[in-house]
Amino acid sequence: MLKKTLLTAICLCLSWAAFAQEADAFNAETLIIDVPTASVLDKYQAAFLTRAYANGTIMQSLDFGVIPQVNIGFSLAVYELVGSSEDIKVLDPDFQVKWKLFDGNLYFPAIAIGYDGRRYGYNRQTKKYLDDRKGGYITLTRELFTPGLNMSLGANLSDFDEHDIFAFTGLSWKWAEWFSFLAEWDNINNIRDSRLNIGAAVQVAPALTLSGAVRRIGRGSENERVFQLRYVTNF
Repeated sequence: MLKKTLLTAICLCLSWAAFAQEADAFNAETLIIDVPTASVLDKYQAAFLTRAYANGTIMQSLDFGVIPQVNIGFSLAVYELVGSSEDIKVLDPDFQVKWKLFDGNLYFPAIAIGYDGRRYGYNRQTKKYLDDRKGGYITLTRELFTPGLNMSLGANLSDFDEHDIFAFTGLSWKWAEWFSFLAEWDNINNIRDSRLNIGAAVQVAPALTLSGAVRRIGRGSENERVFQLRYVTNF
């Protein structure tokens, strides 16, 4: 029953994408790897993000530009979907929302606030996640020194009960029309729990990007390789 439901959902997404008009995925990057930028999808745009990561987990995220400067979305991950295990598990669905407050200008960066409920690194034995959700955040993005080099930085409050504030920063360098370098330092509250992530993105079609990254660099067995496909359409 679960596999039929997943297959139906995937088919519906693909069918809708097939009839939608393509957009430029490189010009609608709302995330570096995990760090949110101040960019948002335009009104009537949608982005499909498929992410493969540890333990054969696949996460599908869908974001919409519903009104100018506001995006909403949801995501669903399935643990051990890839591989030989028959004991797959659908993880709790999450949602995300972003509101771009300021477009930026020559002197000031673009500013956005939002909420991101996505979590990574689920452990079946402990029933906990290695990475907490980003939660509420504010992010600023600005082009630096040369066209195509963008820096984002901000702060987030993962758990509203504990009131711990974390910082994040990241760089995206569009080295060529079809290729970008990605780097970020995330979850900065103390050095041990912060995450250094490095990757790259390739635009394989105007609306489609393929990216790969290594997360938690320097954390030993917690290092993780992730791969993502992102498709952006107009509807």
